[in-house]
Amino acid sequence: MAIEIERKFLVTGDFRNEVIESVNIRQGYLASAPERTVRVRIKGNRGFLTVKGKTDASGIGRFEWEKEIDNDEAEDLLNLCEPGIIEKTRHIIYAGSHTFEVDEFRGENSGLIIAEVELTSAGEAFDKPSWLGPEVTHDHRYYNAWLSKNPFRLWK
Repeated sequence: MAIEIERKFLVTGDFRNEVIESVNIRQGYLASAPERTVRVRIKGNRGFLTVKGKTDASGIGRFEWEKEIDNDEAEDLLNLCEPGIIEKTRHIIYAGSHTFEVDEFRGENSGLIIAEVELTSAGEAFDKPSWLGPEVTHDHRYYNAWLSKNPFRLWK
């Protein structure tokens, strides 16, 4: 069983001069219960099906299974998803020995920018870039499955 350990942060500064690469992402949810999510994602021109479990007691780890699927099949599955397709551009940035994925949301979640860093253990130290803002790892509102049903533009 693969466990994903990641921490999420709001982005409050200018990160753009550190971007190594960027890719557009569209994703939707076939199931979005708190205990499990089943996500369909098109990243660039590649399709993926992902199952994620409930967050563990640490609040930063959870089961994750991902399989690459045919892009045309991913497009078809997006049409079966719950309402609320997520659109974003993912920027890759290296900081020390870690990689940050900075998601700049578009559409209904425009204005929201979140950075994620994957870790090998819950207590692993990492360099925090100057543009990294407050941590939101434990705030369910920043999970993509939540954002698909409760868009950022409606929060105010």
